[in-house]
This record gives sequence, C-alpha cells and structure tokens, in this order.
Amino acid sequence: MLESIVNFLVNTIGHFGYPGITALMFLESSFFPFPSEVVIPPAGYLAAEGKMSLPVVIGCGIIGSLLGAIFNYYAALKIGRHFFLKYGKYFLVSEKNLRKAEIFFEKHGAVSTFVGRLLPGIRQYISLPAGIAKMRMDLFCLYTSIGAGIWVAILALLGFYIGNNVERLDDMLHSISISLLLLCGAIIIIYVFRYRAKNKSG
Repeated sequence: MLESIVNFLVNTIGHFGYPGITALMFLESSFFPFPSEVVIPPAGYLAAEGKMSLPVVIGCGIIGSLLGAIFNYYAALKIGRHFFLKYGKYFLVSEKNLRKAEIFFEKHGAVSTFVGRLLPGIRQYISLPAGIAKMRMDLFCLYTSIGAGIWVAILALLGFYIGNNVERLDDMLHSISISLLLLCGAIIIIYVFRYRAKNKSG
C-alpha cells in the first residue's frame, strides 16, 4: 500500500515538478497534515536520477512548509484567541490560562517554534500557539524555516541516497525520528539551564 502511494507521488511530483512539491508541503504544514515523509523522499529520488535538482527540492520543501505555517499562524491570530475566549471553558482553557500561554510564547517562542518543527505530530500545529500569542513574524519565519529546513533536508537526502526502497526508508526514518527526539530533549535542557542562569545573573 505504502509503496503504491510512493510510486503515485513520484509520478505526480515528476508531472507537476517543483510547484507540486511546494503545494504538497504547504498542505503538510497547514490545515491538512499530509505526511512529508511521502512527499520529499520521492523528490530526492528523482533528484538522484537527474530529473530534479536536490537543492531546489529542499528549497521548495522549505518554502511550502513556511507558507503552510504562515497560513496556520494567521488563522490562529484571527480566529484562535476569539475562539478560546468564547468556547475555552468547554476545553478547560480559561482566559487566565490563555494569557499564561501567550506570556510563555513571548519569552520562549523562538525555541518552541524551532523544536516543534522537528517533532512528529507537533510540527504541523506549533504555528497555532505562535499565532495566538502574536509571536513576532520575523522570528516565527526564521525559526520555522530553520526547523523545517533540517527536516526537509534529511528527507531529501534519504530519498537521494536510498531511492524508493520503502522498507529501508521506514527503518531510517524511525531511527532519525528517535535521534531528533533526543536532540530536541538536549536542546530544551540546555535552553532551560541557560535561561535560569541568565535570570540569576540578571
């Protein structure tokens, strides 16, 4: 089943080219969580065959991810806060809790956005609290692009060097996902220690 999906995407991306990569990654990063794991590796495989450029594949993947994240950001900015103020009580979210979340993102939005883009199941939705908290757009775009860029580059390189070997790709993705979880944990620990040390010295 997965192999047939990959073959379909290889053909689709080969037909639509770079705009297809951007569009699919926009969907993956926004309202429709289309898995990037079945978008970018096939494009990397096409790059290995000389039908695409690997740097351009990575660039289109980052652009699509960023555009999808910006879509979610503005959706949360325009609708999110009003929604939680009106219906938050049904989700155990009070205005006080909402304000705490906003203050947290004001202080730690950069690292939260960067780390969130590396975590499966979170990367698509980290833009929502950023939008509700009105995180600075320049910082949001910067750290979204860096986090998405790392993930897209990993997927593209896997497709480039492994090709369409689905079983091996799954094994590698599993190992890499665990490594990224450990990396994110280390980043958070270092950040917390540095933040506390900065507060003490201040």
